[in-house]
Amino acid sequence: MTVATTTETVPGTVLAAQDVNVKNASKLDASNDLNNNSHVMGDSKELTNKDLDDYLDHYNQWEQSRFGRALQQWIADHLGLKFDAEIKWKNVIMIGGLHLTTVIMFFKYVWYSTLTTWVWGIFVGGCAGFGVTGGAHRLWTHRAYKAKLPLRIILMCCYCLSGQNSLFDWVRDHRIHHKYSETDADPHNSNRGFFFAHVGWLLIRKHPECIKKGRLIDMSDVLADPVIQFHQRYFMALKVLFTFMVPSMIPWLFLGEPLYLSFLANCLLRYVLTLNFTWLVNSAAHMYGNKPYDSRIQPAENKAVSIVSMGEGWHNYHHVFPWDYKAAEMGHYSVNVTTFWLDVFSKIGWAYDLKEPSKDLVRRTLEKYGDGTHITTPIGHLKEVPEQETTKSR
Repeated sequence: MTVATTTETVPGTVLAAQDVNVKNASKLDASNDLNNNSHVMGDSKELTNKDLDDYLDHYNQWEQSRFGRALQQWIADHLGLKFDAEIKWKNVIMIGGLHLTTVIMFFKYVWYSTLTTWVWGIFVGGCAGFGVTGGAHRLWTHRAYKAKLPLRIILMCCYCLSGQNSLFDWVRDHRIHHKYSETDADPHNSNRGFFFAHVGWLLIRKHPECIKKGRLIDMSDVLADPVIQFHQRYFMALKVLFTFMVPSMIPWLFLGEPLYLSFLANCLLRYVLTLNFTWLVNSAAHMYGNKPYDSRIQPAENKAVSIVSMGEGWHNYHHVFPWDYKAAEMGHYSVNVTTFWLDVFSKIGWAYDLKEPSKDLVRRTLEKYGDGTHITTPIGHLKEVPEQETTKSR
C-alpha cells in the first residue's frame, strides 16, 4: 500500500501524508493524467464577474408561462400550498406522470411477470446504479479513484441506463451539495423537508444562491475527459438508447419476453426504482440514522438506504471523508456492492489509485466529533461485576 498526500480535509482536521492511503497506486505521470485532480471542490479561477453576471442574466430570462403562474396562484389560494419559487410544471408532469403510470401499470401487469422479467430488471437496475455510484459519484464528482478508458466508457454507458440528468449537471450539483451542504446553495437542502430533498428540488426553480454557486464551481477536470465530452454531445440520444430502448428490446429479441411487458418492467418500474433509490441518499440519508463520525452535520448512517443504493447510505462517513472510494468505513460487500465492483476492476488494473483514509485518521475523527455510536466506542455506563477474590465455602 502506497501513501500519498491530498489537499482535501476532514472538517476541523488538517491531514498529514500518513493520513491518506492509496490502493493499487500507479506510476503514471500525474500531470498528464485526466483523472488527476485533488481540487474538486474549488471554484473556477478563469470565471470573471462579467461571465457570472451574463450567466445569471441568461438564466433569469426563464419565466413561467401565464397558465403556470395562474395555476400556482390557484393552488396557493385554494389549497394553502405556497412555494418560495416558481414550479417547473414540465417536470411535475413528466416525473409525476411517470410515477402515477408506473403504479397503475404495476398492479395491473405484475401478475404477468416472469422470472426473466425480474432477473433482467435487477441486472439492468444494478448496472444503472453502478453508473451513478461508481461513475458519476465516486469517480467524476469526488475523484476518489482513477479509471482507465475502458472502465470510464463502461461507467458512462451504465450511467445512461439510469435516465438521469447529464453527467456534467449531476457532478456539478453534487459538488456544490458537498461544498454548501444544507444551505440555500445546496440543490437538495434537507432543511427544506424530506419531499424537497427527495424530488421536490427537481420540481421548482433553484434558489439564486444555488444557481450562482453552480456556475462558480470548477468543472474543468470533468470537461477535459473525452468520455464526458462524448456524453455531453450526444446526451439525449444516449439517454433514449440506454434508458428505454436497450433495456426493453433485449428481453423481447433474445429472451422471449413480450415487448409490452419488457417495456413496462424496464422503462417504467425499473426506471422509477432507480430514480428513487438515488434520491433516498439525498433525503432519508440526510435525516434518519446515527452520526458516529461527525455529530455536527446532518448526513447520517442509514443501512436501508445503503442496501438499495449499492453502498451510498453510509452518509455521515461519506460527508466526512468524501474522497474515500468506498464511501464507507466498514461493512460487507452486501451493503456496498459498488465497492465490490471497484475492487474487481482494481484487480485487473482498470481502477487504480483508490483513496481511503488511514484507520488512525478515522479513529481520531470519530473520537473528537462523533456521537458515540461507533462500534468501537466504549459503553461507559456498563461495567463488569468484579469477580470475588475468595469463594465462599459450601
